[in-house]
Amino acid sequence: MRIVADENIPLLDSFFGDIGEIHPVSGRTMSAADVQNADIVLVRSVTRVNQSLLEGSRVRFVGTCTIGTDHVDKQWLASNGIAFSAAPGCNANSVVEYVLSAISLHAERRGVADWSKLSVGIIGAGNVGGELAHKLERLDFDVVCCDPPRAEQEGDNGQDFVSLEEAMACDVVTLHTPLVREGEYSTLHMFGEHRLSVLGEHQLLINTSRGEVIDNAALLSRLDEPNAPTVVLDVWEHEPRVHPGLLDKVWLATPHIAGYSLEGKVQGSEMVYQALSRNMGLPVRKKAGQFLPEPALAKLSFTSAAEEMDSANIAMRSCYDPRRDDARMRLAMSLPAEERGTAFDRLRRDYPVRREFSSVKIQLKGTSKSMQDTFRALGFKLKL
Repeated sequence: MRIVADENIPLLDSFFGDIGEIHPVSGRTMSAADVQNADIVLVRSVTRVNQSLLEGSRVRFVGTCTIGTDHVDKQWLASNGIAFSAAPGCNANSVVEYVLSAISLHAERRGVADWSKLSVGIIGAGNVGGELAHKLERLDFDVVCCDPPRAEQEGDNGQDFVSLEEAMACDVVTLHTPLVREGEYSTLHMFGEHRLSVLGEHQLLINTSRGEVIDNAALLSRLDEPNAPTVVLDVWEHEPRVHPGLLDKVWLATPHIAGYSLEGKVQGSEMVYQALSRNMGLPVRKKAGQFLPEPALAKLSFTSAAEEMDSANIAMRSCYDPRRDDARMRLAMSLPAEERGTAFDRLRRDYPVRREFSSVKIQLKGTSKSMQDTFRALGFKLKL
């Protein structure tokens, strides 16, 4: 059994080594020649899986270790009898923690002592958006969700959704939609010139979904105008070729790594391993937890003298501070133009180990119930 896999998929050997012979290749440049004699192809979001890649090969199973599937022609796979599996929700919590960290930095930057006073509009209430809404509500934020396809499908029996305009009126607008290129609910350039003009200088716009959801040229023009919003971009049009002018204008810039916690990446591998095992009639014997190493930071302690928000910020940023990725991104993009695409992919390939909040135990001595509730809502483990 020959397995051709994106070299950036974690724990390839641990999960798939006893299923077949693994041939790791660059996901960005994976070609028809690479997969010609493959039985199984494993990818991430940078590989276009379609007829031009697979036609004439003997591939019978494709797995993407990602939430999104817009890079895969599922219809063509199905019509050719090729089994397919994704990893929905695998890194949702990682993206949520990225967004929470960005919001906490924004609140501090604006002098907002209680970050929960910021209203949040979530556009796209799938695995990531739904999990973000749940955590923000537990943290006592005023949260609204906009998801027109779900609103139509669920009708009066579903959750309360708001219009896009209502979501865009919030202090924080965060995008979690798939990339849909056509149809009634197309998200391609959902945020173009008109919608970007509505956002003002006191608002924060975060995109961790797909780069093409925002018209990057229109965004660059908007950021050159008065009263522009503050912008955090983890995803970009034309990746890995990032527009250097836009990079200079956004507040935080990261190289498509919001979902790159170790837990999120390993869970993606686990979910595809489970699907492949079921497809082949093999027992599912491996779990992500058995491969996770001890975290570098295992415990933090706060006393009764600690302030709640300061303590939460310290804990969150000890696990993940997006300013570090922003600094690495800007250094990489300062290289000559012809080297930037390779540098972007290298940032993702060589991404440092990042652990989720749940990997850290928080010891609280004589602290308030409110502080304990905040840490629980964020996902930390508590020792009282």
